[in-house]
Amino acid sequence: MNQLSITRIKNLKPWLLPLSLGLLLFALAACGGNAAPTQEASVASTAPTEANEEPQTAGLPSAEELVAAQETVFGRIYQKALPSVVNIQVIQGLEGNEGSLLIPDDFGQRGEGSGFVWDDNGRIVTNQHVVEGAETVTVIFADRRQVLAKVLGGDPDSDLAVIELEEPLDDLTVLDRGDSSEVFVGQVAVAIGAPFGQEFTMTSGIVSAVGRTIRSEGSQFTVPEVIQTDAPINPGNSGGPLLDRHGRVVGINTQILTRSGSNAGVGLAVPINIAKMVIPSLIESGNYEYSWLGISGAALGPDTAQLMELPKGIQGALVISVNNNSPAHEGGLTGSDRTEVVNGIQYALGGDTITGINGVPIRDMTDLIVYLTNNTRPGDEVMLEVVHEDGESEELPVTLGTRPNRG
Repeated sequence: MNQLSITRIKNLKPWLLPLSLGLLLFALAACGGNAAPTQEASVASTAPTEANEEPQTAGLPSAEELVAAQETVFGRIYQKALPSVVNIQVIQGLEGNEGSLLIPDDFGQRGEGSGFVWDDNGRIVTNQHVVEGAETVTVIFADRRQVLAKVLGGDPDSDLAVIELEEPLDDLTVLDRGDSSEVFVGQVAVAIGAPFGQEFTMTSGIVSAVGRTIRSEGSQFTVPEVIQTDAPINPGNSGGPLLDRHGRVVGINTQILTRSGSNAGVGLAVPINIAKMVIPSLIESGNYEYSWLGISGAALGPDTAQLMELPKGIQGALVISVNNNSPAHEGGLTGSDRTEVVNGIQYALGGDTITGINGVPIRDMTDLIVYLTNNTRPGDEVMLEVVHEDGESEELPVTLGTRPNRG
């Protein structure tokens, strides 16, 4: 039986452009209403039509003009971003096998992914899983220049990493960075990378969803506000940029959901706003420290609230477990103390429900993770609004700690 899997899209060793009416109208608008971006597309709408041509409505652009406008916009995005996008080729050592007599002649594993220039000091952003365990990193630009690089730091929780060119280049192009909080479902999304090793390939689609949460391999923590896109993304696209129609980076491509291992129309990108927080710290110190509360939980559904006899309409993050010696434990939070099976479904019951933090309403665990990631740092004190199992409300001050290292 086929099972849905999450695939990291690093590649181990025809551009499809959907011409929907919505995208065509976007292309026309993005060109500032210019319906004649090319000589071939500048036919007046009032010109006589041939017998085999569709009649045109006066004042409206023709289909050819719309297609030409769309081509102009996507071509402009590609030309703007191309100098900044890189192909990253990696040789990873076989850790722990140094003394084995079975080491193959071609020692090490070869992999590749994508990335983009972060600053004019030669820093490149990619995925942590692309360069993890790398012995040698080679960066290839669109003009075929190849430069060795070293890994400055990585963050497994967000699957982001920074590498630095070992040879300084004085003509680097830095991509503009957008605001992922303004990304909306339906907007155009463009991915540039090296799917299956085919460097500097551009694919396009739309933003299919926002606010997803994903977990990076090797991390027990989730990444909030992840962007979902149907722009074709495949192994090798890892670490490449997800761009808006202005050519600004809004996300870093990291995973796909698939049954086959290839693109199935569900690509996931770490939001650029998380990169804006994490990358400077990776450059400075090699790692990024997140604030830590020390709980696991889930959204409090109406069925669970009813079983716990909590007030009707209550929403929040139900605390299922509390880590020993964690900030949550020190602050007095209580986790679930029993389970109950109803109609074949097992419910975790008891424990506290977090309904707010620093005056901001919390509807579920996602809201809590988003707030902690975006608004707090280790050592901050937060005020949690909590509803106990008996229905009583209380405000609990908690001083946040630092996320423990994986493993």
